Amino acid sequence: ISDKFAMTLSSVCAIHCFFSPAFVLLTSGLFSVSLDNESVHYLILFVAIPISLYALISGFMSHKTTYFLAVGSFGLFTLLLAVTLGESILGELGEKTLTLLGSILVVYAHFKNHQVCKELVALVMTKICLLIKNFF
Repeated sequence: ISDKFAMTLSSVCAIHCFFSPAFVLLTSGLFSVSLDNESVHYLILFVAIPISLYALISGFMSHKTTYFLAVGSFGLFTLLLAVTLGESILGELGEKTLTLLGSILVVYAHFKNHQVCKELVALVMTKICLLIKNFF
């Protein structure tokens, strides 16, 4: 569940980055209160980082594959870098590129982590069924 939630958060981050300007233009005047764009970035990261790390570390503890943990952590670092350096240092294209790259890396790591965890559960269940079958 945490892998799926983390993939969703990373996707939301990328969608927010690329589509909020259009959303703001289309809804201007409709909302009297809006969050500062940077506040949204920090809020998404504040939620995404612990959930992602929990899912990736839990997966690593199950399957002992460091690759997904490394890729996911690098993706999170890339997202954090994009938000920290921001548009003022990286420029709009640089910030969006880093955000997209980080999001893709995080989603990929969680997708693969989820797949391997599912395969591991299926393998364990198969072994349990064989043990029960051979016992009787």
